[in-house]
Amino acid sequence: MTMPTLLVLDAEPPPRLGRLTGRVRIEHADESTLAERLPHADVLLVWDFRSHAVRRAWPGGGPRPRWVHTASAGVDHLMCPELAGSDTVVTNARGVFDGPIAEYVAALVLAMAKDLPRTLELQRERTWRHRESLRVAGTRACVVGSGPIGRAIAGTLKALGVTTALVGRAARPGVHGPEDLDRLLTRADWVVAAAPLTDDTRGMFDARRFGVMQPSARFVNVGRGQLVVEGDLAKALAERWIAGAALDVFEHEPLGPDSPLWQAPGLIVSPHMSGDTIGWRDELGSQFVELYELWAAGEPLPNVVDKKRGYVPGH
Repeated sequence: MTMPTLLVLDAEPPPRLGRLTGRVRIEHADESTLAERLPHADVLLVWDFRSHAVRRAWPGGGPRPRWVHTASAGVDHLMCPELAGSDTVVTNARGVFDGPIAEYVAALVLAMAKDLPRTLELQRERTWRHRESLRVAGTRACVVGSGPIGRAIAGTLKALGVTTALVGRAARPGVHGPEDLDRLLTRADWVVAAAPLTDDTRGMFDARRFGVMQPSARFVNVGRGQLVVEGDLAKALAERWIAGAALDVFEHEPLGPDSPLWQAPGLIVSPHMSGDTIGWRDELGSQFVELYELWAAGEPLPNVVDKKRGYVPGH
C-alpha cells in the first residue's frame, strides 16, 4: 500500500506532527515551490494561514489534493473558483479560537468602558486625573457573525451583564437575520464584527453603518479586516460619529507604519492576536493530527467548509 503524501505549506515554527511518523510521507513547500508540489500531494496542510499561495497555485495543471486543511478559522486566503468548484474537501480550525477570542473581546470592552488606554497614558505622564467610567452591566451589544466565535463572544458578554443580540446570515431561533442589523446597530453600545469574509460581508461596515450607530457606541472587529471600510471608520472616529473602536484585523497586514489608523482618535490597534494564546500552535497541530486519523480511516471529517459560502455551516 502506497503511503499518502502530506504537503505542508510551511510557516515558523513548523507544526508538530510526530504522531504521524511512519504513517504518511511529509513534504514541505513555501510560496515558491507550492505549485510544483501540489500535484503529488494527497493532503495539503495550510500551516502558513496568512499566505495566499494556495489561491495562486491551485488553478495550475495536474492532480490536486483530496483534502485541504487550513490552520485558521477563515478560508478566504485559500479559496479560489477552481478549488471551490472541485471535489476537494476543505476543513478549518473551527473550535480552537472561540474561547480565546471571546476573552479578548471582553477585555477590549472592559478596557474601553473603564478608559484604561487613557489611564495608562496619564500614568506615563505622571498625571493624577480622576474620571468616571462606564458600567458594562446593563449595556447592549450587537455581535455580527453567528458561528462558534460569535456565539462564544455573545456568551462571554452576557456573563458580564451585557444584553446581546446575535446576527447571522439568516434568521433562526436565537439569531437575527441581516434585515435586523441596522435596527440593532441604532441601539447597541458595543458592535462586534466576528463574521467570515464573503461577498455579502465584504465592506459591510461602511460610512452608512457607522452613521446609524449611537454616538456613544464602540466598534470591535475580530473577524476579517475586509469587513470594514477602514477610511470610513477613521472618519467616523475623527468626526465622533462613534465613541471608539478596536481593530485586531486589517485589510492589509501587517498594518503599515504610514497608516492613518495608528493615529485615529479612540482606536485600539492590535496585531491580529485575539485568538493566539500560549500553546495555540500546539492545539492547531493536535487538531490536524486528529482530523488526519479520521481521514485515513475513511471516517467523516468535522469542520467541513461549504466552499460556496466560505465557512462551516451551522447546525
